[in-house]
Amino acid sequence: MEPGLLLIFAIFGIGIVAGVPVAFCLGIAAVAGFLYEGLNPAVAFQQMASGMSIFSLLAIPFFIFAGELMLHGGIARRLVALASAAVGWMRGGLGMVDVSTSMLFGGISGSAVADTSATGVILIPAMKAKGYGVDYAVSLTVTSSIAGILIPPSHNMILYSLAAGGGISVTALFIAGIVPGILMCLLLAVAAYVMAVRRGYPADGWQGFRHLAWAFVDALPGLLTAVIILGGVLSGIFTVTESAAFGTIWALLVTVFVYRALSWESFVVAVRASVRTTAVVFLLVGTATAFAWLLAMYRLPDLLTEGMLAISDNPIVILLMINVCLLLLGCVMDMAALILITTPIFLPVVVAIGMDPVQFGMVMMMNLGLGLTTPPVGAVLFVGCAIGNIRIEHIMKTIIPFWGAILVALALTTYWPAVSLTLPRLLLGYGG
Repeated sequence: MEPGLLLIFAIFGIGIVAGVPVAFCLGIAAVAGFLYEGLNPAVAFQQMASGMSIFSLLAIPFFIFAGELMLHGGIARRLVALASAAVGWMRGGLGMVDVSTSMLFGGISGSAVADTSATGVILIPAMKAKGYGVDYAVSLTVTSSIAGILIPPSHNMILYSLAAGGGISVTALFIAGIVPGILMCLLLAVAAYVMAVRRGYPADGWQGFRHLAWAFVDALPGLLTAVIILGGVLSGIFTVTESAAFGTIWALLVTVFVYRALSWESFVVAVRASVRTTAVVFLLVGTATAFAWLLAMYRLPDLLTEGMLAISDNPIVILLMINVCLLLLGCVMDMAALILITTPIFLPVVVAIGMDPVQFGMVMMMNLGLGLTTPPVGAVLFVGCAIGNIRIEHIMKTIIPFWGAILVALALTTYWPAVSLTLPRLLLGYGG
């Protein structure tokens, strides 16, 4: 292996172990690599600037801001009420409500952390009051929130398209995430139901179609946010960035003028949180672009492809190795950083064995999403445990069946292309 490659990975690894933020680890390692190769360090900063100057990235702050508005503006509470009216009558009904709400809210906000925050503050206390175990409530809320990463819109898919060189359609990625996201949620619902039956959790009574209809009407303005975003993209009226902007405007209008739940103080909190998250994401994009440029210069993707094919030329084995690698990395690093770092490394490998890039995008989203729910760096896990006021070690046994459900969905998405590619082919004529 090239000494320069060893150097940048050593610097990056030492920074991670020392607790330095990932974006700074990437930037420092990139600058060190440029200096080692005798290149002008200004080139590193040019790469960072070019990575952050891509127009399609403008959709990311809009999606993040829309999610924050919905979190603080009453949309989440109405989605919970709609899900409760639809599936709350089942055994362990609040667990079913949790999964259903994650599907609905994730399909609007596109953020697992926002999903956990929005539904967790409502459903975790409600489940505790109904006699559900706190470990069950937190585990289900945390794992079902991954729906926000798969069910469109998802700013992580925009990052994946960028990391892949921009040649993958974001629209195709959005549509491809629908079936894997729903499949994962259905498997989580089965696991939640089985556990609820074993623990004897209660079922709420059916409140009738009238109540369901009123809950749907009340939630409809919020649900239209997703219709505007996806409908605009699929119809060709808007680009992804334009749809994100119009969706954000609609969410603001709904929370202020329809629900009248967004106070000035809440608006300021939403703006601050959005700016902070956007700044982190864009700094990661810039430093990861410079880091990826060095990886390409050292031919790391080619070397990795040759190495894996030397171990086995069986696609099943190679995909298993990649999945295990991503799962392990997801336990110790942030998702956005891993998308930007690992996509240029692993994408050439999977393409070489015949996997479609859109399908691999879904595998990566689900895989790294699972990492958000695992210690020691699982951001979503920390948020859920903080809301439930429970220590991480106290939910480890309970969360394992839900991890198992996600792994089954991951296996089906990995080895059955139709799961992720059928809808893009039917709706978009995708031929990748």
